[in-house]
Amino acid sequence: MLKVLIILQTFLFYPKCFSYTLNSYAAFYHKLMNNFRYFHTFIRIFIKNTKDIYMKYKTIIFALCVWVAGTLSAQSVYPGQFAGKMKLNTVAPVKVESFDLQDVRLLPSRFRDNMLRDSVWMTSIDVNRLIHSFRTNAGIWAGREGGYVTVKKYGGWESLDCELRGHTTGHLLSAYGLMYAATGSEIFKLKGDSIVTELGKVQDALGNGYLSAFPEELINRNIKGQSVWAPWYTLHKLFSGLIDQYLYADNAQALAVVTKMGDWAYDKLKPLSEETRRRMIRNEFGGINESFYNLYAVTGDERYRWLAHFFYHNDVIDPLKEQNDDLGTKHTNTFIPKVLAEARNYELTGDKDSKALSDFFWHTMIDHHTFAPGCSSQKEHYFDTKRFSHFLNGYTGETCCTYNMLKLSRHLFCWQPDARIADYYERALYNHILGQQDPQTGMVCYFLPLLSGAHKVYSTKENSFWCCVGSGFENHAKYGEGIYYRSAAGIYINLFIPSVVRWKEKGITLKQETAFPAGEATVLTVEADRPVRTTVYLRYPSWSEKVTVRVNGKKVQVKRKPGSYIALNRLWQNGDRIEAAYPMRVHLETTPDNPQKGALLYGPLVLAGERGTEGMQAPAPFSNPELYNDYYTYDYHIPAGLKTTMAIDRKHPARVLQRVGKELKFTTEQGDVLRPLYDMHHQRYVVYWDLKDK
Repeated sequence: MLKVLIILQTFLFYPKCFSYTLNSYAAFYHKLMNNFRYFHTFIRIFIKNTKDIYMKYKTIIFALCVWVAGTLSAQSVYPGQFAGKMKLNTVAPVKVESFDLQDVRLLPSRFRDNMLRDSVWMTSIDVNRLIHSFRTNAGIWAGREGGYVTVKKYGGWESLDCELRGHTTGHLLSAYGLMYAATGSEIFKLKGDSIVTELGKVQDALGNGYLSAFPEELINRNIKGQSVWAPWYTLHKLFSGLIDQYLYADNAQALAVVTKMGDWAYDKLKPLSEETRRRMIRNEFGGINESFYNLYAVTGDERYRWLAHFFYHNDVIDPLKEQNDDLGTKHTNTFIPKVLAEARNYELTGDKDSKALSDFFWHTMIDHHTFAPGCSSQKEHYFDTKRFSHFLNGYTGETCCTYNMLKLSRHLFCWQPDARIADYYERALYNHILGQQDPQTGMVCYFLPLLSGAHKVYSTKENSFWCCVGSGFENHAKYGEGIYYRSAAGIYINLFIPSVVRWKEKGITLKQETAFPAGEATVLTVEADRPVRTTVYLRYPSWSEKVTVRVNGKKVQVKRKPGSYIALNRLWQNGDRIEAAYPMRVHLETTPDNPQKGALLYGPLVLAGERGTEGMQAPAPFSNPELYNDYYTYDYHIPAGLKTTMAIDRKHPARVLQRVGKELKFTTEQGDVLRPLYDMHHQRYVVYWDLKDK
């Protein structure tokens, strides 16, 4: 349907950009559907007949490129990736390795739909508007009367007077690289290349290797301990984006630009005292130390490792080394990226303290600080977990926190392939990340509100550009990341998402077809150049039981228990087929402090009760750009008397729900309609019910 909408949009809104008749294009479209080579002809005809307006309507071409690539089948570096591009590889012992994103292709599914919507938004962003603040900062922009009419400015966090301006450019550099790897579509490489080229000009004009959309004076203010909004946080996005352009999109200029930035940072920070260092890193700096570790790995330059160590935050990391799990009320998403840097330190150096604290922190987060959908934080901060249920408000679940927890989970899984890590990854991916995007507009949410009667609040296209918009561009470009892993012994199937993975070293391709989670079965078909003996490790999720597995129609005895892996070792041949069925059940998850507050789940899916749109006032469910960061103070206008109770049989919670047909829709005796939280859009909902025992 999305393909059709894109084509219809082209014809309905841009009819003058075609010289062919509608019938001619309709006939050509049918050929296009069946043969990729026609696409190139289509583009040549399009450009030939529309030279004077090509630049104006290039977004349409971009969308078509995305569509064809999909039809054909910030950044972190994980063990096993980017062969040939790293001077320093992982030295720490790892049990499994990641596939490169380019080796995985999504097949039609809700995930692929999200990716396509994301790609259309990404390609619609005007490069000149995006980098205008960079050019202005460097003094290289010359437009009519200073350019204030020539270039329409973006708003929100990309406003020319916002101290975080430029962070979206970094996120998009990562996202374009990820989308290029995920689809193979050249348009994403072209978009990334164009930004890198212009940033190179800005860097040359600034003259000392520094590169940003804001003056270097913001860095000076940070060094002096003066008030400033997180300049190193923004630089982290640029460092990561440029590194990603090199790793995912083969852009050599991006590496040259980012190494100059690294040289500038080293020269800037090397003379500073320890007292100054400790003072300046009290200001949020994102994951800049992770980026320096990655730059160190790519180049082998010890100066970048020194920079990574410079941003070691003693006040945060030292207590974790001591296994202190008291996180107080600190800002959650300043913690997680700092631990990610320690994870990279372990992989590159074998530092056992870094490994231990990363593992300890992950388990602390999952065991004590995570809500049912897999998200964490309230108003971006930790809270007293002894009063967990008191913080189910309209500002829970910052998306960037989940984005970073998924990254950390991937590192830990490489070290030790634990099914519990995969269980968390799946839960957070489905309930939070997949549902972050509005299916109608492609806009995304800052928070996942768990206040009963609240609704999701979406960004705007021109005037938000929050941090969660930036990470959102990346989230929906990299769904292929966590589905499969490999080791010397075999391949791990972690997620049940329709996709194809190429295991080049073994000469094997696996095609996974599934209707999960609407259906319980997944089918894996082997394509092999020659017979290969290896093991396929099927995840046995903790939420399932009595799993059945068949290989080429023959039932396999399953001896493993939920929360483990089912190992299928044999000589795999072309055409071999694995069928697995994972029965899903309803279960209840109550808050740790209050057994009368609970969420219902179906398998890994959090179910939310529909509560309609009464009281939702325009521009709801979208953010109001006229208000200052309204996502943080949003008034949901929840109607009085909104029903939040659920009568439940705690021992048999499934008895309260009745599934309707084959879709993921459930009803209760009291008239409630529940659906997966990821499908709850443009209306109010209830996740945590006030429980009454039946």
